[in-house]
Amino acid sequence: MIETLFFACNAILPIILMIALGYLLKRIGLFPEAVRAGLNRICFRVLIPVLLFRNIYDGNGISMQDLRTVGFAIAFVLVVFGLGIGIVRRVTPTPAQRGALLQALFRSNFAVIGLPLATSLFGDAGARMAALLSIVTIPVFNALAVIALTVFGSDDAHRPTVRHVLRSIATNPLILGVCTGILVILLRAVFVRLGLSFRLTDIPGLYDAIDTVATAATPLALLVLGGDFELSATRHLVKPLLVGTGMRLLVVPISALLLSHLLFPDFTGAEYAAYLALFGTPVAVSSVVMAAEMGSDKELAGQLVVWTTVFSAVSLFLIIVALKSIGIF
Repeated sequence: MIETLFFACNAILPIILMIALGYLLKRIGLFPEAVRAGLNRICFRVLIPVLLFRNIYDGNGISMQDLRTVGFAIAFVLVVFGLGIGIVRRVTPTPAQRGALLQALFRSNFAVIGLPLATSLFGDAGARMAALLSIVTIPVFNALAVIALTVFGSDDAHRPTVRHVLRSIATNPLILGVCTGILVILLRAVFVRLGLSFRLTDIPGLYDAIDTVATAATPLALLVLGGDFELSATRHLVKPLLVGTGMRLLVVPISALLLSHLLFPDFTGAEYAAYLALFGTPVAVSSVVMAAEMGSDKELAGQLVVWTTVFSAVSLFLIIVALKSIGIF
């Protein structure tokens, strides 16, 4: 039992401590808003896309089991989105709150917290599986977020056109990082068929530079996440906060893990690590920006990010302990 507890602590404690450090640096005045804003742009536009590119590039092809893993993930996200529409209608009568709450139900912080969590849980195999899921889930998350905020909480002034939606998805830096990784892998496969074994590692220093940039993504992103924390509890938001936090951290991940185990009993710890990273991590930080830009409830979106991040330390710990106890990790 002690070994199980240590395993769970080792998996999530580095992430929590980095977030706490960011919050502490802000509180003592060493992490001002201007610095955080600049680093946030760098992380979102450069570091995390490079991280996704590297993880995809380091993969070793796609198996039939990989396709099942990805297919289940997409299907489950769509089911959560569909059921979430009915849930948010019952929870709050305010359209602007519905859009923000719906994002919390299906959209996790997979890029910032999920990727390092999967790596921590199951090493390179977990990182590879998480990168594979990111190929499809990041575009799906962004597309569904635009749909959710268009249906709920967007007035005519904020309602985007179809062209704007498609352009936003196509130019998303995370999606570009994923697509670039796929493109380079396809080119590598063409080279192999031509009898060439060229890889990025054959160019002195290039892959090392990519690896260094990718390695910097997680700690900087977690620091910024901690620095952006504003702990508060608004009375009129209690109900949607309780529902959003409970669904994001408990109902959605536990349901996904149980259903995947029933459907695919041959899955290994790598698949479960990736699923926990995808379905059990807090609400995506970018959900706040999108809520503000599209006329949804920015305050609720921000508090959902804060409180799901705070309580994820407990929920992830308990789920990891349970999975370790039954021999999955």
